[in-house]
Amino acid sequence: MKNNNTFITLILLVLFSVNYGNSQKKDQLIKPNVIIFYADDLGWQDVELNDLDAPCAWDTPNIAALAKDAINFTNGYSPAPTCAPSRSALLSGLHPAKTGITNVSGGGIPKARRNEKYMSPYYPEGLMPEHFTIAEALKMNGYRTGHVGKWHAGALQIQESTNQGFDFAHESRGVHQRSRKSDRLHSFATNDANDPFRLSEEKYFPFTKENPNGISYPIDAVTENALEFIQNNKEEPFFLYLAHWMVHYPIHTRNRALLDYYVDKLGVELPEEDTEWTKEGQNNPYFGAMVTTLDWSLGRVINLLKKTDDPRNPGKKLYETTYIIFSSDNGGAETRRAEVMSDNAPLDKGKKYSEEGGIRVPMLISGPNIPKGKTKDVLINQLDYYPTILNLTNSKIPAEYSSNLDGLDVSGVLFNNENEVKDNNGNPREDLWWHYPYGDDVKNQSAIRSGDYKLYKNFNSGKYVLHRLYKDGKRYDLEEKYDISKKEPEITKELASKLEKYLKDYDAKLPYKVPSKFKNDEDAAAIPVIVNDAFNAKSRKVSIQLEKGKSNVIESYALVKISDSKKVRKVKSTYIKVPVEVGSNKLEYTFTVPKEAKEYGIILIDENRFIVKGEFHKVK
Repeated sequence: MKNNNTFITLILLVLFSVNYGNSQKKDQLIKPNVIIFYADDLGWQDVELNDLDAPCAWDTPNIAALAKDAINFTNGYSPAPTCAPSRSALLSGLHPAKTGITNVSGGGIPKARRNEKYMSPYYPEGLMPEHFTIAEALKMNGYRTGHVGKWHAGALQIQESTNQGFDFAHESRGVHQRSRKSDRLHSFATNDANDPFRLSEEKYFPFTKENPNGISYPIDAVTENALEFIQNNKEEPFFLYLAHWMVHYPIHTRNRALLDYYVDKLGVELPEEDTEWTKEGQNNPYFGAMVTTLDWSLGRVINLLKKTDDPRNPGKKLYETTYIIFSSDNGGAETRRAEVMSDNAPLDKGKKYSEEGGIRVPMLISGPNIPKGKTKDVLINQLDYYPTILNLTNSKIPAEYSSNLDGLDVSGVLFNNENEVKDNNGNPREDLWWHYPYGDDVKNQSAIRSGDYKLYKNFNSGKYVLHRLYKDGKRYDLEEKYDISKKEPEITKELASKLEKYLKDYDAKLPYKVPSKFKNDEDAAAIPVIVNDAFNAKSRKVSIQLEKGKSNVIESYALVKISDSKKVRKVKSTYIKVPVEVGSNKLEYTFTVPKEAKEYGIILIDENRFIVKGEFHKVK
């Protein structure tokens, strides 16, 4: 815990928005710079790196060029199949199950969705002060830290990037911003000096017969602020977390020339009216334009690094002294409503799924002394970035944080040509695992990848599914078509045991049964009943009493609503957990409501996974 004071102190910190990234005296060592270039919803097959079966339809020349100076990790994974948990995991170095941030838009009271028998567990909205981010770690070691682009790791004041270790932040959508007044056929950038997205004088890819010198690109505030941060901080070691909004929905482009290029390349026609694109496969010209714009942004950053002298390392350019990590927060989002965006084939499914299409992502790492143009198939997760960056930058942090990290330092793979990621004891990594207890009967599952095999546990059915992705070093069932759990009972048992241990050790939260959907279940009659719910205004203690003779409660917690200070322009609120004291007879539950809380209530889970929500009370 970064802050070991009482919960009351935590609330006060929320209200007064204190900066937690205090720097220590800077190390005198010459240290490399670090850039994480993080795309949004960019799939494993959306770039010109891992073409399987059919070439990628989207042009990514700058990503391909970076790959020639980098190691391409073909078995690179995100920590989760959705945005917020992956970003929070990357920044904190902690598995989503450990922080509890396992989905987007958290911090709410658990609710049952229509037609779903299982209710998603509570999960927090984002990082809180007890989480020690990679930005705070590097700032402690003398780095200037900047965040540009998408945050999505908490909306309260105390959760903002500048309260999580970043010296500089610019978080507009840039060119990804879509006008509400016009559709995507009438919102293109112009050469008008008053156009906030006016076209550049410089020309860039693609180079065609119609545009032999290249085309112009609209001004992108995300890219421009990243470049400005590099220029303004090159005198010191810097860490830049460049988290793009692209290629997330809405799917559109302000670059008419680039859109026309993809219309011609794909052999498609734009409809006369702005309607959803429904042609399957990699055929959406709007999406293609977004991918290439993302690639253009990366190219702008790399070009600046290549032409700029490093003041701290005479005779070298910044590109020679900077580690660049390129990846995406989750797999590609193939569809949204009727809109077809891209296609993850041959990988199965996409964003929001723990199948390969939802979590396998493009991943490049380049920088000083890293071999150029290499490909590695070792298992690597974005959780590995934190400990690896600490090693690359010779940074030290308190043991209470370093010992809690869930990733592994992959320096041996980067520099020593090792073919396995190893822990601190020299033991090779055996597996990676994911936890996503949300959604329908297909999404609601955890997964583990161990060597050639991938096993799933579905929480709604309780069943295990086993696939063999590779065999003898070659692709075998990468599409995950064939469940071999019955043919391979020993492997299924072994991986199931491993996965169950992870779930237990990390106290991973599971979906709850919705009582109204199990009225005929014999266990439903034994669901705990709250008979008394009292609040003592003087002590601020809540006392809950349960009826005797019902099923045992195996999990209990309170949720309290906290908010920003009213001094800010737009007050944000969220629910956070408060621990509950359980009586010896397991029928009495008490907790204290902090002074700053706006609302409170209790959540109980019984031994049959039924959820009981107490009444939520406003604090007067």
